[in-house]
Amino acid sequence: MPLLLWLAIQTSKVVVDCIEKKKFTLRRLLGSGGMPSSHSAVMVSITVMLGKNIGFKSPIFALACFMSLVVMQDAIGVRRQVGKQAKYLNEILMDEKTSPEEKFQEMVGHTPFQVLIGLIVGLIAGLIA
Repeated sequence: MPLLLWLAIQTSKVVVDCIEKKKFTLRRLLGSGGMPSSHSAVMVSITVMLGKNIGFKSPIFALACFMSLVVMQDAIGVRRQVGKQAKYLNEILMDEKTSPEEKFQEMVGHTPFQVLIGLIVGLIAGLIA
């Protein structure tokens, strides 16, 4: 179920990009960032499924909750900042008329709202599974 959830979310990002940018980018399938957070959705779905199967009072469920929080915090904090830094670096490189072989990837992290939607999607998927 978590793998199918990840695939569905990532595929939806490819479709949205096709519609918005009028360009098919298969690379987006394996990329990070965007709405919703697939990392958050997958971790929360795994956590909920563990709770359902081995108990919501088990130490493994508690550990899964903690790991889900770490993943969501990383998406909002560290990876989002990396994306902002990449955007500024790309702007600097373009201003200096340098021509880098490849731009830095700007869509790396998530907004809090993207993570929240990922959490909700993961919760629903975990309860259904």
